[in-house]
Parts: sequence; C-alpha cells; structure tokens
Amino acid sequence: MKAQVIVMPKRSVLDPQGAAVREAIHHHGLPSVKAARVGKFIELELDGTETEAQIHEVCRDLLSNPVMEDYELKVQK
Repeated sequence: MKAQVIVMPKRSVLDPQGAAVREAIHHHGLPSVKAARVGKFIELELDGTETEAQIHEVCRDLLSNPVMEDYELKVQK
C-alpha cells in the first residue's frame, strides 16, 4: 500500500520561496506566470496494517505544520 502526501503553504501564508521561483521564471523569459507555490511531495510505502486515521495523524503532527501548511493525503491500496 502507498500513501502520497502533498504539503503546501496555506493560501493565507506568504510563500517567499514561491515568489522567488516566480521571479526566476520571469527572468528566464516566461513573464506570463502569475504565481508559484512551493511545497513538498512525500510518498510512504506501508504494509497495510495502519488505519487512514493513523496516517492522517502522522501527516498532521510530523509531515506538516498545521499553522502554516495544508496537506492532502491520497492512499492507494
């Protein structure tokens, strides 16, 4: 079983890394990019004994900062 976790900054939080990426893209000749956001992609390989609630707990407590980030969990069985 695999779980994919996507962690992104909350929309309400300033993303200086995303702004730097957007500016670099502009300097590279693509000024049409309006915004960029930078996050994390984490893939977990699981043995199937854990519950989805346990995986959510790990995502919330270890893989993301709930004050500044949101996460999305996709479990593939």
